[in-house]
Amino acid sequence: MRYNDIDFNNKNILITGAAGFIGSNLCFYFQENFPNANIIALDCFRSGETLSNGNLRSFGHFKNLVGFNGTVISGNINDNELLKNLEISYNFDFIFHQAAISDTTATEQDLMIQTNVNAYENLLKMAIKHKANMVYASSAATYGDANSPQTIGDENPNNVYGFSKLMMDNITYKYIKNETGISIVGLRYFNVYGPREYFKNKTASTVVQFGHQLLFGKAPKLFEGSDKILRDFIYIEDVIQANIKACSPKKSGVYNVGTGKARSFQSIADTLQKELGTSFKTEYIPNPYVGQYQFHTEANMTSTKEYLDFSARFELEDGIKAYIPEIKRLFSDEVKK
Repeated sequence: MRYNDIDFNNKNILITGAAGFIGSNLCFYFQENFPNANIIALDCFRSGETLSNGNLRSFGHFKNLVGFNGTVISGNINDNELLKNLEISYNFDFIFHQAAISDTTATEQDLMIQTNVNAYENLLKMAIKHKANMVYASSAATYGDANSPQTIGDENPNNVYGFSKLMMDNITYKYIKNETGISIVGLRYFNVYGPREYFKNKTASTVVQFGHQLLFGKAPKLFEGSDKILRDFIYIEDVIQANIKACSPKKSGVYNVGTGKARSFQSIADTLQKELGTSFKTEYIPNPYVGQYQFHTEANMTSTKEYLDFSARFELEDGIKAYIPEIKRLFSDEVKK
């Protein structure tokens, strides 16, 4: 499905973080809808390198790009020589910047700021030179424990990841004021789920994790009071829709990308059980994160609807139903191996 009137055929499109969850879905959106688009997929891909919390430094995985026909480049956005070569070798029309240290539990503040903040500004300078419209991944983590509905301008990040994304947004506002001649749009993703997230390992959504628990014949385990722990869950196809609509905004800026509806973790478990035909009794465990846990997120979508003409197409039940075949395939091809 095409989400706006832009013809991306014969356009040069850079997608960073292209072997990750959202980046890989963008690659295939363009490939399937605009077969003559020139897609440059940049990712540093995973190695054995880990952060101090034990999680992988990069979640990029080649399997997310199996079937992709564009140009794949392995490289780190912190590499200024790489960026210089990209600037010389291509004249980009659009840049979709999804690459980041995206682990909210990472504590390496220096690496987080360098990768998420400084590299973004370098890419933005290249976008301006190329006259390429910039769309980048911000995050609902910028809000921290701010009250719902989460609204642009009311941020309170409680980890370095959320802080880094807020600093990206601040850079954006500065460049917008300077009238760069391009559109710049930051998208604050809320809780995204859907195909190609599996290789995020334990940072993948509870949707795929609960789904695989059920397929193993295990009861879903939820924190106590999960019927009252509410999040704004958004399906990947709607996130792609938002990215495409952000290419031609009525106004540059930073916008929430959610459904505008808060749903419980209990709802996820119940919907998965319905779709998978299971009827396990939910097990409840104490929540060890009380005091440092978001108990309610809900995107204020007013400005997103006005300036991006975006509204989510998938209710939670619709998204999970669409996701079920992929959850089953992953269970067979990856989990049980």
